[in-house]
Amino acid sequence: MTEINRLLTNICSNKLAESRDFYTNLFDFIVVFDSDWFIHLISKDEQLELGIIEQKNDIVPKESQHEPQGMYLTFVVNSADELYETAKEFNYQIIQKPHDTSYGQRRLLIKDPNGLVVDISSPIPNFKFE
Repeated sequence: MTEINRLLTNICSNKLAESRDFYTNLFDFIVVFDSDWFIHLISKDEQLELGIIEQKNDIVPKESQHEPQGMYLTFVVNSADELYETAKEFNYQIIQKPHDTSYGQRRLLIKDPNGLVVDISSPIPNFKFE
């Protein structure tokens, strides 16, 4: 079996600067590379990476040069409610306000500037499956 050394999710975007700001305003990402075709973000603890690449760039597979579909990103955070307030401050598109789920998460759904659904979840303290 092949060992995984690193996982980097790349978001294809026609709005690189807006996307960079979206992810750095909501999460603890810092910009480690910023160009006119690619932006590389890494979490402050250097455990998570996120790339934002110009959607029509030659290195982007043709099959990925369209609106995102069939996937969403989930970020597990300490408080979905706090990020809800931040999302409102920046006027980000909120799909669903924070709510408690049947599986023990408090969940917020928003869209990034590219139309990608972002699930922001936080564990419900002392939740027990019944």
